[in-house]
Amino acid sequence: MAELPSSAEPFWKDFRRRMPVSQRWAYLDHAAVAPLTADAQAAMTAFAQQAAEQGATDWAAWYRRCEEVRQLAACLIGAEAAEVALVPNTTAGINLVAEGMPWQPGDNVVTLADEFPSNLYPWLNLASRGVETRRVSTDEGRLDLNRLDEACDRRTRLVSVSWVSYSSGFRHDIEQITQIAQRHGARMFLDAIQGLGVFPLDVSQTPIDFLAADGHKWLLGPEGAGVMFVRRERLEELRPLQVGWHSVVHAFDFRRIELALKPAAARYEGGSQNMIGFHGLGASLELLLGYGTAALSRRILEITDLACQRLTELGARICSAREGPNRSGIVSFELPGCEPQQVRAAAKAQGVALGCRAGRLRISLHAYNDDQDIDRLVACLKQ
Repeated sequence: MAELPSSAEPFWKDFRRRMPVSQRWAYLDHAAVAPLTADAQAAMTAFAQQAAEQGATDWAAWYRRCEEVRQLAACLIGAEAAEVALVPNTTAGINLVAEGMPWQPGDNVVTLADEFPSNLYPWLNLASRGVETRRVSTDEGRLDLNRLDEACDRRTRLVSVSWVSYSSGFRHDIEQITQIAQRHGARMFLDAIQGLGVFPLDVSQTPIDFLAADGHKWLLGPEGAGVMFVRRERLEELRPLQVGWHSVVHAFDFRRIELALKPAAARYEGGSQNMIGFHGLGASLELLLGYGTAALSRRILEITDLACQRLTELGARICSAREGPNRSGIVSFELPGCEPQQVRAAAKAQGVALGCRAGRLRISLHAYNDDQDIDRLVACLKQ
């Protein structure tokens, strides 16, 4: 775990020192692809050096570290390690659910109209099996829970939503959405990529059934190393997909050919892992767990509130919800008379990284971002 700073210093200052990107960039684009922590960089560099100089002579240690990463991910969400699978990305986790559930013609999935494509295409792909995808519209990202409820019926088998909207930054009330799904006898899937690691979640208290998230956003890991949660009670509901040598209880006995699947989410991992990626992700997970999601979320909301204040003073229109629990680290905004892609390019040239989504500018601040980063953003936008 990270060694926490002294009580005399805010934790985010220590955090900032562990983010090499902050030496050059005002990096405000964590909702896209985040920079690595110094801890992740060191772990991946050490792995690469060992692999180059010694080959796989210590492969068993590499494997044990991946199992530790599984446990770290479980701790992050209050799950059991056996309920966590190490997957390449969020899309892979979504597809394991989409293709694994026992659908019947006439069933339906309820999701939101403005979801990221990866949380739409796998459900739309079920049309050939007679499954309908119902897309509930939102008001600039703001979800009316009554409309979601009305979209469900006795043939709804799954409700699938993102924890935080990638474009608007609206943080959904997962507790209430899960209650709606349960009231209709449906399973609940959470695309957690825009909230995992920085907002608290305890699956032992919030009974979602499935979750997936890649590690390259708020978890500050590399691309291609993500996690999936399958509640133990739901394990047998999903048809096993992508099975391979690693899916069975006798994984290392290659001569024994018997399809005895692991009684754990690891049954979906199939074959060899992106070990260097998971070593990097593990280092960042330890860092974030050391600070704690409660502290991280408070800091993120504090610094994004300040950014919104400064942007408003500049004449920007904030398009994201900034009320209470619906806030997140993502802020979508408009600058009158400015073309978003041109602004983004100009900002990049000045060492300010931000994004564009849904025809608007988007910033996404992590807990290590500070006033200087916002000053650089405002100075750039003034031009």
